[in-house]
Parts: sequence; C-alpha cells; structure tokens
Amino acid sequence: MTHLLGKVLAVGAALAALAAFVTWRENFESGARVLVTGASTGIGEQMAYRYARFGAQIVITARREHILHRASSREVCEPGSAEGGLDYLVLNHIGASPFAMWDGDVEHTRWLMQESRGSIVVVSSLLGKMSSPFVGPYAATKFALSGFFGSLRHEMTMRGSNVTITMCFLGLIDTQSAMEKVKGYTNTKAHPASEAALHIIKAGATRQWDTFYPWHLYYMILTGNLHPFIWDFIIRSVY
Repeated sequence: MTHLLGKVLAVGAALAALAAFVTWRENFESGARVLVTGASTGIGEQMAYRYARFGAQIVITARREHILHRASSREVCEPGSAEGGLDYLVLNHIGASPFAMWDGDVEHTRWLMQESRGSIVVVSSLLGKMSSPFVGPYAATKFALSGFFGSLRHEMTMRGSNVTITMCFLGLIDTQSAMEKVKGYTNTKAHPASEAALHIIKAGATRQWDTFYPWHLYYMILTGNLHPFIWDFIIRSVY
C-alpha cells in the first residue's frame, strides 16, 4: 500500500510540474534578479537576451571580457540595482571538495537567495546521464555536476533551505563551439541555442528538479537504463 501511494504521489508531482511548465508565461519573471555565468557566447548569451526581453535585472559573467562586452551591448537591459536578494543563479559552466557538507562558494550567494526563495539553475548535458565515445573527460565533468548538485540539494533540504536546484540536461546544441567539436564525428541533429535557453529559463521559473531538452532525451535515458546493451549499440551507430 505504501509503495503504491509513493508511486501515486510521484506521478502527481510529475504532472503538477509538467502543468506548471506548460502554462508558464513569458512575462512571468518580469523584474526578476538574475546572475548568469558563462554568458559571452552560446546558450549563456541566449539566456541573457531572453531574460532581458522578459524585463529581468541581469548580471552576466564570462572569462572573455571583450566578447562579454559585445553580448552586454546588444539587448541586455540597463544596469539596475539587485539589492534585496537574488532570484536566479544560472550556472552555465562549472567544476571538488572533501567529503563533508559543502559550504563553499554557495555561502556567498545563499543569503541573497534565501529571502526571495531563489533558484539555482545548473546547465549540464545528456552526457551527465549517459556515456558516449570520444568525450570521456567532458562526460566525467558532467557526471560530477550531477553528483555534486544532487548532494547539495539534499544538504540544503536538510538545513531547511527554501532555495531550489534545477538540473538541465541538454542534447547537442548548435553553438559554434559544440559544432566545431563534433564536426566529422557524428550526424546527430543539433538543436537551437535560443530554444534551449528558453527551456532552461522555464525550468528554473517552475522549479523543476531535472529537465531535459529536447524533451525526448528523458525517454532515451529510460530506454538506456532498461536495455543498456541495445542502447550502447545505438549510440555507437551515430558516430
């Protein structure tokens, strides 16, 4: 009986999350205070543009200053005050700590997010859920992200935090860097960065735990878990 109840609750929670995702409105986050890392190019840049169009107050960071200036000069809104909290911390690139409750860099932002019930949005990859040839080091970092932020989610819940963590698992996206890396290796379809950015923003706004773009990746993961040998054969066939 308890097992059945658990399944019913899980299905109910999934349906509620799906309903929230589908009914999300583009002006929902107007005025939100957002920090986006890795925002000079690709998905991070597209997220910055999307947030700006929604009227968010944005701070963007990146390693390459000259490209960051180019991105910030386009559509990102004028500098505004982020006093009073931080609604969304979007981590578009990341990467270790001893076995203990982690209280590193997150302590510098948690106080900003606690009051506003903020969301940490982590941009990861399908390769953080399944393995693939030719991308060993990259996949290892994405698996590490899943483990790290999964652990952090537990710890924040145990501390009574009202900050949520959303993990975003993406397929191949048509950014310049991604296309250059896979050229000559695979014929896998690439999906638009602008749509991936919108999906990520929606997932954070509706406080999803895990989200997949495109949506069918979720079923790919389920299939791979049920039939790993067949799935491994399919993966190798696209290279």
